[in-house]
Amino acid sequence: MKYVSLNGQVIATDQAVVSVMDHGFLYGMGLFETFRTYNGQPFLLKQHLTRLSTSCESLRIMWNESVDQVQNQIRDLMYANELTEAYIRYTISAGTDILGLPSGAYEQPNIIIYAKSLPPARPDSMSLIDHLYSHSKSLRCLHTLRNTPEGDIRFKSLHYMNSILGKRELMQYQDHPSTAVEGLMLTKEQHIAEGIVSNLFFVKNQQLYTPAIDTGILPGITRAFVIQLAMAAGIVVHEGHYTWKHLLEADEIFLTNSVQEIVPVKQLLEDTATYEVPQDLSHSMTLQLAYAYLKEAYQQ
Repeated sequence: MKYVSLNGQVIATDQAVVSVMDHGFLYGMGLFETFRTYNGQPFLLKQHLTRLSTSCESLRIMWNESVDQVQNQIRDLMYANELTEAYIRYTISAGTDILGLPSGAYEQPNIIIYAKSLPPARPDSMSLIDHLYSHSKSLRCLHTLRNTPEGDIRFKSLHYMNSILGKRELMQYQDHPSTAVEGLMLTKEQHIAEGIVSNLFFVKNQQLYTPAIDTGILPGITRAFVIQLAMAAGIVVHEGHYTWKHLLEADEIFLTNSVQEIVPVKQLLEDTATYEVPQDLSHSMTLQLAYAYLKEAYQQ
């Protein structure tokens, strides 16, 4: 990654700096969104920026860039980095302020955009079902609990310590490569919450289930879009409080995030126990929703 975008200007990565008095650095006051492009265009960008805008209002960070402005900045950055498709991280750091807790709004946030290449796309010779099988993950139940959000709902904020602690616990297990397993975090009430970097769904009797927002999970953009796709297909969707036992009894389980899209779960791991998840993807809701997702992504 040779270049980043800093406050609207493409600049060499090793020359891009923000002040040590920036409150993103001092107090974790900042937000970010991650998403990817299809045919060179950021997918679900409006939804990502709407969430970002709402979160900025809650944190009193003065940010009001339009979708067009952000699209142009991403286009210029991808061009500078010679990328045709990209993983994008759009970050807003609160900006420079006093050493101490301010009472006013953050008037001049720093905006940093990162763009890097994506993993190789699915070969044309590989069917979607083969791709899903080859990218299936195991899901390990962690002892690290999902912390409660700072506000009414979880922000996608710069304060990521809880997820880092979860990832460090996950790396203590040597039974799977790190790319082939996701860690599942529970709430203090032992309800399933979300993965370290993903939202969670499961299927039972042809109905779709996902943890409710009030469990403290991130209201994921891909999560919301998958729910929308499911409802449009006539699938009954439930949002509620569920336990590890519900996953053990599920017909299908999958994870979602904006870069990895829809990822089937093939195994559940709990301490030293391993449980197999049914994997007949050829007639699965997972495959149905993955088709619908990619259709929308490439026809945007």
